Amino acid sequence: MKKILLSASALAMLALPLSVSAETWKMSAHAPDNNYLTQTARSFAEDVARLSNGELNIEVVSNSVLLKRAELKRGVQRGIVPIGEILVSALGNEDPIYSADAVPLLASNFTDAKKLWAVTKPIYEKNFAEEGLVMLYSAPWPPQGIYMKSEVTDASSFNGVKFRAYNPSTARLAEMLGAVPATIATSEISQAFSTGVISGMITSPTTGVDSQAWDYVPYYYDVQAFIPKNIILVNKKAYDALPENVIAALQEASELAEVRGWEMAEKATSEATATLAENGMQVIPTPEGLKADFTKIAATMSAEWAEQAGEDGRMVIEALHE
Repeated sequence: MKKILLSASALAMLALPLSVSAETWKMSAHAPDNNYLTQTARSFAEDVARLSNGELNIEVVSNSVLLKRAELKRGVQRGIVPIGEILVSALGNEDPIYSADAVPLLASNFTDAKKLWAVTKPIYEKNFAEEGLVMLYSAPWPPQGIYMKSEVTDASSFNGVKFRAYNPSTARLAEMLGAVPATIATSEISQAFSTGVISGMITSPTTGVDSQAWDYVPYYYDVQAFIPKNIILVNKKAYDALPENVIAALQEASELAEVRGWEMAEKATSEATATLAENGMQVIPTPEGLKADFTKIAATMSAEWAEQAGEDGRMVIEALHE
């Protein structure tokens, strides 16, 4: 009888599924917790855990605590973190093609921004793969507007103004407006305005809300200059080491996150712009003088970018005008 019981017990143990050890990744996210981009990242992490049956868990760490924007790509390449979020145009110094979505007026509404993403996505995937990286989903920021301490009429209003820049394109834009570009991290915006390091900037209405821009600047000009995007990068060795079912879960979660992130961006645009006004900021359409000057500057910057980006740049411009 004991032998029979032991045999039955052994058979029962064999019938149980083998336990799979779960893996946990830390993900560096740029925006604070209440920003929809970080919320998108957290929903992505939840989907990964669900779709992989808990085999891969992603812990999202917000506000660039793990890695600053300038450190993110190299940090993921080196495996300091296996996954992270970066503003793609922040890589414009490495290759001008990454600045595509920061060229003024090239794609300033969400329809054109999606078209631009479809054209540039395969180029980015190829480039990153060659550098040991896998690109997952994208999520856009709202169209960029101008925050100023003083009233604006045209480009002359920017002469000598210390103006925040956060990528090569915004630095070039500041120069063409006659302003003086200053590289300021998102987390340092409030202090930079308070201490006089800057008196103006171009950024999204959501960043204005995140940094409570109404505390230090009265004017917001809704110029809708361009729509920059964040992308998710993964260390390729870490990615390739995952079981096939987990890779499939990661990709499916990424597709869901991209749809969610683009939808949330459109909603956040109107909500954040309204919040700026509710807190006492003057939310103003682009003045006619600035619109004329801005159009000329945008044409110059578009031509410069297309030349710098070479064949890829020409292909992008042609695709957008088809």
